[in-house]
Amino acid sequence: MAEFARKHPPRDSIGCSPINELKGSEYRGEEGGLYPGGQNHPPPEHYGAGLQRAVGVVPRGPDGAPADDGKIGLVGIGLSNTNSEFQVFMHLVSEFEAVNPALVVVNGAQPRKSAEIMETLRSNYWPTIDRRVEQSGLTNAQVQAVWIKSSVKQPSQEFPIEVHKFYACLVNTMHILAERYPNLAVAYLSSRAYGGYSEIPLSPEPHAYESGFAVKWLIRDQIAGKPELNFDPAKGPVRSPWLQWGPYLWADGVVPRNDNGLTYVREDVIWDGVHPSPSGREKVAGLLFDFMLSERTASRWFLHPDIAARSLEDPMREADADMQEDVSPTELLDPADSGAGDRPRVTT
Repeated sequence: MAEFARKHPPRDSIGCSPINELKGSEYRGEEGGLYPGGQNHPPPEHYGAGLQRAVGVVPRGPDGAPADDGKIGLVGIGLSNTNSEFQVFMHLVSEFEAVNPALVVVNGAQPRKSAEIMETLRSNYWPTIDRRVEQSGLTNAQVQAVWIKSSVKQPSQEFPIEVHKFYACLVNTMHILAERYPNLAVAYLSSRAYGGYSEIPLSPEPHAYESGFAVKWLIRDQIAGKPELNFDPAKGPVRSPWLQWGPYLWADGVVPRNDNGLTYVREDVIWDGVHPSPSGREKVAGLLFDFMLSERTASRWFLHPDIAARSLEDPMREADADMQEDVSPTELLDPADSGAGDRPRVTT
């Protein structure tokens, strides 16, 4: 470890532009933007399909059939960083009164479980998630949404070799998700946050940055209609949930992002420079929470039904993905709605 730190001293910036700021530009021959065509929003047809999928995210009974007293399962999937960040996210959910009372949030992310372990059923990764889902009072048939944040272990080869490896892991993971969760409608993916402070070789820069291209390629290929990522039963066997970027988490260290001012300082990670400190966890959890509130494919089932209905009826919320307007649920929450039913359940 000391040898790695000597050869790769921590840096507070690596000089790369976030992928969502590369519109009209390239990184080592790869087009910028989170989505095809250098865009940061999904194409209207793909986004429309996601909205249709989101309509089907409803309370379901243990058998998966819609039920007034059913549950909506949201599962976090990934490795150690994801585990600690999702734990903070669950705290935010439990404290927010406008959340759908049918929502059950399960932390399925696990330490020391990289993308290479997630992509196979030969490990105990998925049985562990099954136990956590069951302990939360859910069945797999009630899991309808997931957030995924992962990476390969100790990447060392030049771009794009490690990115292709991560991409293949993600494809296999989508197949597992489609098989295990028959009512899984949507999967939101995030790539790594800044890794330039790393003092151990788990996921250093520029590999943390480059991992975002694996997520981009995965979603791009689903948009292009590749059968191995098909989510539409009308087009053949379902091999994947509908895919969309979750919050894009990477920023170039201390250099503020243009869209939200996001930065990462050394204090956002612990001694190893890899795993998030309390402040780092709060940054990622806050970005995920804000995403769930403002993203239309999520807010309609994440928010209390009364609040979601008002949000969807707001004339400022355009159907065109490129014209999305964020409406704060707290602005739509009537004082008479305080409490908004029972609090959602969260499970570690």
